[in-house]
Amino acid sequence: MASLTYDLTLAGLSVGGAAALTGIGLVVTYRATGVLNFAHGAIAMVCAYLLRQFTVEWHWPLWPSAVVTLLVVAPAIGLALERFVFRPLAVLGGDPAQTLVASIGVFVLLVGGAALLWGQGARDDAPTLVAADPWGQLGVALAVAAVVGAVLRPSGGRRAPRRWTRFGRELRAVVDDRSLAVLGGIDADRVAAAGWAFGSFTAGLTGVLLAPYVRLDPYGMPLLVMEVVAVAVAARMRSLLVAVLVALGIGVAQSQLTRFHPSGRAEPLIQAVGANLFVVALLVAALVLPGVGTRDALPRPATAPVRTPAGAWIVAVLLFLIPLGFAGRDLHTSVQVPALGVILLSLVVVTGRGGQISLGQAAYAGLGALFTALLAAGRFPLLPSLPEPAALLVAAVLVAPLGLLTGWPAIGRHGLALALATFAVGVGVSRFVFAQPYATSGLTLDRPAGLEGDRAYYVGELVLLACALLATHALRRGRTGRALAAMRDDESGAAAAGVPVPSLKLAAFVAGAALAALGGGMLAMGVRAFDPAAFDPVRGLLWFAAIVVLGADSTLGALAAAALLVGLDAGTRGGVAAAVIGVLAALIGRFPAGPYEAARTVLTRLRPERSPTPTPLGARVRDGLRATAGSGRPASHSAAPPEAPRPTPHTAAPPEAPRRTPHTAAPPAAEPGGGRGRTPGPAPRRATPRTRPAPPTPSASSPPRPPSPPAPRQDPSVPRQEPPIALQARALRLSYGGFIALDGVDLDVPAGRVSAVVGPNGAGKSTLFHCLAGTLRPSRGVVRLGGRDVTRVPAHARTRLGVARTFQQLAVFPSLTVAENVRVGAEQGRIPDPGAVERALRLLGLDGPVRSLPAAGLPTGTLRRVELARALAGSPRVLLLDEPAAGLDTDEVAALARVLRALADDGTALLVVEHDLDLVAGLADVVHVMAAGRIVTSGPAAEVLRALGSGDPRDPLDPAAGR
Repeated sequence: MASLTYDLTLAGLSVGGAAALTGIGLVVTYRATGVLNFAHGAIAMVCAYLLRQFTVEWHWPLWPSAVVTLLVVAPAIGLALERFVFRPLAVLGGDPAQTLVASIGVFVLLVGGAALLWGQGARDDAPTLVAADPWGQLGVALAVAAVVGAVLRPSGGRRAPRRWTRFGRELRAVVDDRSLAVLGGIDADRVAAAGWAFGSFTAGLTGVLLAPYVRLDPYGMPLLVMEVVAVAVAARMRSLLVAVLVALGIGVAQSQLTRFHPSGRAEPLIQAVGANLFVVALLVAALVLPGVGTRDALPRPATAPVRTPAGAWIVAVLLFLIPLGFAGRDLHTSVQVPALGVILLSLVVVTGRGGQISLGQAAYAGLGALFTALLAAGRFPLLPSLPEPAALLVAAVLVAPLGLLTGWPAIGRHGLALALATFAVGVGVSRFVFAQPYATSGLTLDRPAGLEGDRAYYVGELVLLACALLATHALRRGRTGRALAAMRDDESGAAAAGVPVPSLKLAAFVAGAALAALGGGMLAMGVRAFDPAAFDPVRGLLWFAAIVVLGADSTLGALAAAALLVGLDAGTRGGVAAAVIGVLAALIGRFPAGPYEAARTVLTRLRPERSPTPTPLGARVRDGLRATAGSGRPASHSAAPPEAPRPTPHTAAPPEAPRRTPHTAAPPAAEPGGGRGRTPGPAPRRATPRTRPAPPTPSASSPPRPPSPPAPRQDPSVPRQEPPIALQARALRLSYGGFIALDGVDLDVPAGRVSAVVGPNGAGKSTLFHCLAGTLRPSRGVVRLGGRDVTRVPAHARTRLGVARTFQQLAVFPSLTVAENVRVGAEQGRIPDPGAVERALRLLGLDGPVRSLPAAGLPTGTLRRVELARALAGSPRVLLLDEPAAGLDTDEVAALARVLRALADDGTALLVVEHDLDLVAGLADVVHVMAAGRIVTSGPAAEVLRALGSGDPRDPLDPAAGR
């Protein structure tokens, strides 16, 4: 017994050693570049194939072949990836969304290229580099870890200073802040290249060591290597020691579980868990442990989406009707296109419109195929045998709730963490469901009665595809579509507008799972069998990359991707489609707008420029100018000179004058700071503390208001009635680790008044704002809205209760028009009001042609008004404004002040965080000064601001002042 335990432990250490190498490579690459290299397993597979090619096919000696493979080819692959794929992304800002897509593209490219070069069959003659003795692989892993630790980690102890190696210091600097490291004289490209070279070396070493003991094929080996990414996630992508220990522990545990042979119905599942313990660890690491990365997973649309011309849809319909004239094998292949199109439409809903990354759609498609086959065969528990059409629809309904497997993690995870969670779900379903004979053995699937032939079945598929297109169109349009687009463009802004982001994410994943299941069932019926290989996790990566590069938010792009994926692999060895999609995805750094926009740009540059043809009026003006220039006389007044170009929402005014937009009301002529001809110098205050901004000047874009009745005089003998408190905070406290951001903050925001919060950077103003708006939950204290405790109410629910906010960094939805941005706020606001959109647009001067323009590309002043109009369209009781004047010129600030003063006079409670003390002086009724997480003083604006600028020894910014 002891001998068996010892032998199994040694075997587990061997497996754990190989897993530790993978973890080391992933951690080093991530620490050097900030990229989780999804292509790590593909690089391992390519290196294993190359070593076999050198030794088996070309009969080179083993060790020279290993030296060339591991010390030349593997680092060269890493250097090429860094130089041509990931360095352009770093130059563009290192968006983790694009680096993730590029990494998946490299994975797909290498897998497809290997399938083309070496075929898709498994090879069992890979050379053995290290003996089968378990100590060999373990020794290699420990040696590599020791070398990396010596290079990266500091030396020294408690008594001696900790000293980093030079490369270790540079690595830390580049990871912390690449741009700052470059300014400090560090060659960030060299550091990143070294990280990629070493990561590729460890990948190649892993592949060479594993190849003799596992299936060497283009699809299985990369996935097997990527399953052990759990060890890197458990190490938080930082600690080499933790990665090595976790890998060895899982390897030993998996080996020891092979000695157990339970009996009963649970035996196959328990054995599957024991044989795939790294997959279980991946599920735990991705779904339970804190996420590794929190930024958005998908790039936000930088420009407005281009509307698909009607002619493109006509061409698409004709292309999908052409296969009806095919026969034989061509028609049998074409049957797969509509089914795959339905699957890819699910990614349009989840990824394109909802902005959520999903690498596990292949799992839902496979479950749809499996459930359809089980229902049709009468083998589904508790349900009778069903006809094929009914089985297909019931399978889609049964799979839809399983979308919560990936939808629930999406609520609290973003970016890399969500990618790992969805990938883990796909791998788990593949290993524990599709690969188990107890669930899939002996399954056959017939086509519906009357649709047995390929042509008839293709027609039926086109009908289902049309229904799926209509459902996708309904989800992408109307109120739901605008809410999904808002969540995709800016999740925080969507929540602030009242969009229920968590439930909307769940709905997107559930709808996507249903569509994927429908397409998977159609695909299985088309081939008359359930094929687990058709729904491998690698397929999920390929489908995701295809839909992203060919148009994530385009239904036409999904159809084009389906035709491309099926058509390129038809009649070939396979791998062509993966190679093409991989190239497009890998080059996303060079063509961030996608291949369509890149092709359009190239065609525009190649197209010869045409000289503009003047209008008849322009021709007369030109002739008159030429005649005047020839005679030397002044131009005749009969020929009017061409009108000077006027600023549009897409262009700013000339630099000699402050920027104006077509709908920005000009300030009164006598208002200080509003003149255009002022000499340079310190800007005077726009208004004194006791002076309110003048009423807005009537313009063509807004009808004149009726004159207000004179305000009644306040009797001095009658006590002034205090306004009710709309929003109240008591004893708010919040800390980040050991830093206290809020320390017992008390704040009242009365209705009909403008309250302002000022203070230095780091005082806690933004944190206070987040606690009031519901973005953050304080660790102690209470927030009340009209007497109701809303401390635990999330941001979108507070918006529907009457708390609206704007952001310091603009939170608009660039893919929507101005009017659609405002409509999102009206549809999700406190009171359903059909006229709220028009009133908000008219109040902010956005009711002209600008209302139909996409928000992408509009100037800052216009976008500030769009954000404020969206907040007002929900009829809020409390309005929180975080630095609303940031980026505005003098005229725009004056117009903003008049609007805010009018809102306060109408009864709205306003709380403003602003660094512009001139604006605060002319607008605020009460000013609160924050410092070190506390409100140190409060009072009327005139008194507090006078104390701030008087040099009073009792400095209001001193935290001790409030004690």
